[in-house]
Amino acid sequence: MTPDFVCKYLTRFNAAIHAHDWSDLLPLVDALEACWRDDRQLFLCGNGGSAANAVHLANDFLYGIDKPAGHGLRVTALPANTAIITCLANDVAYAEVYAQQLTALARRGDLLVVLSGSGNSPNIVRALEKGRELGLMSFAILGFTGGRCLQLADHPIYFPVNDMQVAEDLQMMVGHMIMQHLCGKRVGA
Repeated sequence: MTPDFVCKYLTRFNAAIHAHDWSDLLPLVDALEACWRDDRQLFLCGNGGSAANAVHLANDFLYGIDKPAGHGLRVTALPANTAIITCLANDVAYAEVYAQQLTALARRGDLLVVLSGSGNSPNIVRALEKGRELGLMSFAILGFTGGRCLQLADHPIYFPVNDMQVAEDLQMMVGHMIMQHLCGKRVGA
């Protein structure tokens, strides 16, 4: 017999999956293919579990989509370098840890994907604002109410779930679906 806590979690997760209009993934797929083909840079960021998801997805998009040839996307997970994160948090402000990196690394036409449960984290909001300033196309994978990021992202992918773990699982699900779609296309080779 399936334990009650498993049934409850799966009920919340499945409700979010079945209620979602998945067509909002198509602009992200197109943008990632163009980014790959045109040798532009992809930036990913998030906080907590979403930061870990950003690092995981960077691996998938760099290596996983084109294992045999090694020609994956040029991708940077902004939360991956703890020296940079702690330096900027200490010397500037935690709200600026991603915006400052984008200022140094990003170029017009690059792509920014933010992952956030609430959509209200100041450093994620600032990343989207900086991305707009720099001419990046932005996507946000969001839960809860979508927060400020729902309006700031060029293309929000929004799941109205009030459960952080389900929201973070949905981030990975979106990333993995797109990763498998891109797998082997070699548009960037």
